[in-house]
Amino acid sequence: MQGLPGSDLPEHDLLWGTVSGDTIDRQVHAALARLTFGISPASLHEAYSDWAVHLAMSPGKQAHLVQKALRKILRFANFAQGCARQGLAAPNCIEPLAHDKRFSAPAWQQFPFNLLQQSFLLTQQWWYNATTEVPGVSQHHEDMVSFAARQLLDVLSPANFVATNPEVLQATLQEGGANLQRGAEQLLADWERLIAGKPPVGAERFVPGESVAVTPGEVVYRNELIELIQYRPQTAKVFADPVLIVPAWIMKYYILDLSPENSLVRYLVERGHTVFMISWKNPESSDRDRSYDDYRRLGVMAALDCISAALPNRKINAAGYCLGGTLLATAAAAMARDNDTRLKSITLLAAQVDFTEAGELTLFIDDSQVCFLEDMMWEQGYLDTKQMAGAFQLLRSNDLIWSQILRLYLLGQKPAMSDLMAWNADSTRMPYRMHSEYLRGMFLNNDLARGQHMVEGRPINLADIRVPIFAIGTERDHVAPWTSVHKITFHPATDVTFLLASGGHNAGIVSPPGKDGRHYRVSTKAAGDRYQDPESWFTATPEHEGSWWPEWQHWLAGKSGTKVTAPGVSGSLAAAPGRYVLQR
Repeated sequence: MQGLPGSDLPEHDLLWGTVSGDTIDRQVHAALARLTFGISPASLHEAYSDWAVHLAMSPGKQAHLVQKALRKILRFANFAQGCARQGLAAPNCIEPLAHDKRFSAPAWQQFPFNLLQQSFLLTQQWWYNATTEVPGVSQHHEDMVSFAARQLLDVLSPANFVATNPEVLQATLQEGGANLQRGAEQLLADWERLIAGKPPVGAERFVPGESVAVTPGEVVYRNELIELIQYRPQTAKVFADPVLIVPAWIMKYYILDLSPENSLVRYLVERGHTVFMISWKNPESSDRDRSYDDYRRLGVMAALDCISAALPNRKINAAGYCLGGTLLATAAAAMARDNDTRLKSITLLAAQVDFTEAGELTLFIDDSQVCFLEDMMWEQGYLDTKQMAGAFQLLRSNDLIWSQILRLYLLGQKPAMSDLMAWNADSTRMPYRMHSEYLRGMFLNNDLARGQHMVEGRPINLADIRVPIFAIGTERDHVAPWTSVHKITFHPATDVTFLLASGGHNAGIVSPPGKDGRHYRVSTKAAGDRYQDPESWFTATPEHEGSWWPEWQHWLAGKSGTKVTAPGVSGSLAAAPGRYVLQR
């Protein structure tokens, strides 16, 4: 590298003595990232500039927005006049979106709160019009600006303030302000726990191995990245072919083995399946150079090798959840390429293999954003879940931020801690190199779907997979939108069963029989059948009431061979749940 004139040192090593310019840049970016929850200011500025410049050059769009504003002002004036004449009988001039429950209480229909919520909704709609369909703006930048405008408006919602929220005002009057006192106490307690790195109040009741992750089993294998748990049989006869579950390393595995009544693992074992589960190590700074392929090799492939040694000549039904499903698909394609025929079937639980339409999470994924995240991870060696939480919460800010603030700190209500909530607070980390490779290879380049992902120096192709696939999406998934999960049905050469369940990314998967309000749709696309787009599929596929677990278990049973005498668990290293799941 060429240095400055008269110097023998590279140019980037001259700044501040022996500290390179690259190092300084990364340290500055890492410091900024802590203040912005990992969101790149440069990326936001680039999106805003793209929108603002194109809007300034579009007088037709500007005129259209002026007309929209005048019409909305007229609609609001007519509504206000109708309220003065008819009182509560005046119909709303705009209705909130179906998922927006902020103004659903009857008190919001009373004066003057009906005027506040209607003016807010009209303003929100106008800003959506202003930030979309501006000629020349890239789709990614349009999505970012529209999203940012929605976040700023959500901050100013009348539901967020004591003086403009009738529910809070009513509670304050009835309780003499006791609700606000409780809310202040909870705010201080939560802040203290956040600063100290402690879990939320009540999470201590859900300790793995005591009240959650209690399905009996043994750790039968351990390496530097995983522990493999084999669950003890609970029936005299079991299906011959076992099940391997690959959870995401962004979460602790026991979301699939929560309380006994919520445990998918227990559900399978009680029905005669021999179940193995990967428990990932919670990486530290020393694991910074763990690669995505390390997770395939030391995770999925090591687990398959262990199962094959314990149960020789058996095919294996593999299931992967979220990132674990993406990793499983990667491993399965490499196995197909290399003529490794140990897999009997593949199940993908809320997992994507094509990232072209990966939902609002892609708002935080572009070259600038990934570079920003890489600098943050480079300094500490990993990405902490708390540093990802801000982005995930923003995707559903009404549900995960503002409604929580309203309930906890303004109304002074403290919901009881559940096993799922406690699990969600049991955070994990992701190594620097692996997460960088995942973001660039999957989200930015979509290498897996394009047949350009490299495994051991050669590309793999998902179309090589020939075993049956069962894919599950959830209706309200903001992490892996079901329309993106549905892309697995592009597969031309094997049967793909697609099931759409009610609920979101986590609660839609943790859906045991007996819970009210559950439903699902399911159909199978045989090898060679024509592709059906998600909207057409949804319309054509009938809805079934209840949990999706029995549907999948029935499919899985058909892929698991005959019943045989239950095998013993050999080579135990420790009782489940093992030690990796307890790492903080």
